[in-house]
Amino acid sequence: MANSVVSIPPDLIEIARNAKHIVVLTGAGVSAESGVPTFREAQTGLWAQYDPQELATPQAFQRNPRLVWEWYEWRRELVAKAQPNPGHLALVKMEETVPQLTLITQNVDGLHQRAGSRNIIELHGSIIRTKCFDQGHIVTSWAATDEVPPRCPQCDSLLRPDVVWFGEGLAYDALSAAISAAQNCDLFLAVGTSAIVQPAASLPLEAAQRRTPTVEINPQATPISRYMDFVLSGPSGQVLPELTRTAWE
Repeated sequence: MANSVVSIPPDLIEIARNAKHIVVLTGAGVSAESGVPTFREAQTGLWAQYDPQELATPQAFQRNPRLVWEWYEWRRELVAKAQPNPGHLALVKMEETVPQLTLITQNVDGLHQRAGSRNIIELHGSIIRTKCFDQGHIVTSWAATDEVPPRCPQCDSLLRPDVVWFGEGLAYDALSAAISAAQNCDLFLAVGTSAIVQPAASLPLEAAQRRTPTVEINPQATPISRYMDFVLSGPSGQVLPELTRTAWE
């Protein structure tokens, strides 16, 4: 049976064609279509006994840095095996077509970059990058050692993934840029996000409050669905390519 593709409303096609600045917020649903487990789904096998919050807080790292480091190493291996899906690729095409596109992502897997997107705001950091715990130095290489995790070559503190853990604030520059984009676009797309995790969940509402046309793309309804001008029910890997095809080809 052929996959059914959602129909793109003519009003949305017209808005998209005339948009000078499109903002897209992406969440875990986009990555899930590439086989990347969501945060909760990553609790399988050896890790099933742990609550994710036991593995993703500064306090957890201080208690057992080796455990936390090894969990993220395992997740990095999962991400490395994943490939960008048609939704990722459609966003690349959109960026190449419209005058300005700002991609705000809650995902930490780097798949948008691997697909070819360029103007990206990473709200929750990147599992691909490493920084030190004490000073936040970004570290790209370190001496081979038996110590797990290894230490920062600059300040000797333990290394950790460059992601935002529970209890940590988002990087000011990233959040400020995301809010500014949401307030100054003429079309906002919320794609594959549960619209539960703050402050990302408030970004579509920033646009909606300014009467900017808003679109939700998600297989399920979310807390923001009733506030969106257009709700396209379906996986982003189907809906985004169809939107791109109908609006710009």
